[in-house]
Amino acid sequence: MEVFGGIETGGTKFVCLVASDPEHLIAECRIATTTPDETIHQVKDFFSPFIKEGDLKAIGIAAFGPLDLNQDSPTYGYITTTPKPGWMNIDLLGEIKNELKIPVAFETDVNAAAFGEQYWNKENRQLDPFLYMTVGTGIGVGVIVNGAPLHGLIHAEAGHSTIPHNFEKDPFPGICPFHGDCLEGLASGYSMYKRWGQIPESLPDSHPAWEIEADYLALALVNLIYAYSPQKIILGGGVFQHPGLIKSVRLKVQSINNGYIQSSRISDQIDDYIQLPALGNRSGALGAIALAITLVKP
Repeated sequence: MEVFGGIETGGTKFVCLVASDPEHLIAECRIATTTPDETIHQVKDFFSPFIKEGDLKAIGIAAFGPLDLNQDSPTYGYITTTPKPGWMNIDLLGEIKNELKIPVAFETDVNAAAFGEQYWNKENRQLDPFLYMTVGTGIGVGVIVNGAPLHGLIHAEAGHSTIPHNFEKDPFPGICPFHGDCLEGLASGYSMYKRWGQIPESLPDSHPAWEIEADYLALALVNLIYAYSPQKIILGGGVFQHPGLIKSVRLKVQSINNGYIQSSRISDQIDDYIQLPALGNRSGALGAIALAITLVKP
């Protein structure tokens, strides 16, 4: 049976899948993100039996970043200026390829998630540009344009965009080590924990955290709509699991837009325009599998 591998790397864990498609999952493994050597060795151990059997045709990596995605660069495949201790300037692609010796696709975690949500859902395949935002420990944005993940100088880093910060309403200075009160510094799950002293999952519905969070995320989404003009937006990550947050964000997007973008997708169909991921928490890993398939079957 022909199968493909997907790796979604994260600050706390690596998720590894072997599957032919979302309905045919062969194996899954979660590996704690420790040192690069230890983590990559465990990844190799997970995939090796499938390689020995000859069934695994390619692997896709959906990696936290920033990444070097320039194939002409001497550091192509590296994790670059990540704040994750021990992982800066790690040749993740090279290490995985050297260990497993099969074709490997390499992409940002959010670009892979966006690609997966589009690739595996027929309703999304004709929607271009297509955008995915994840809000968890950090914030990332993936963009699909002309059917492919968007690259440029590096890749989209909209999680570090600047948004209005009302210090009277929210005196919290932000936690980003590079920018302080950028979007990730103010609205990531880790920033919520640092601001309120509780993980987001433990904050009740009535807590003022959710109003502030919805404000920041809606501001960010309106900027993304203006910048990329996406035909659909998917909102993933643990923070969006909070009941009612996506509804509040949708309403605030409509209010902030104030009729400027005159599209029924925003004015009348926003529940369809801004959605939670159909692939759930496997968007990144299943997106990596989709990238692996397209690597060997263009």
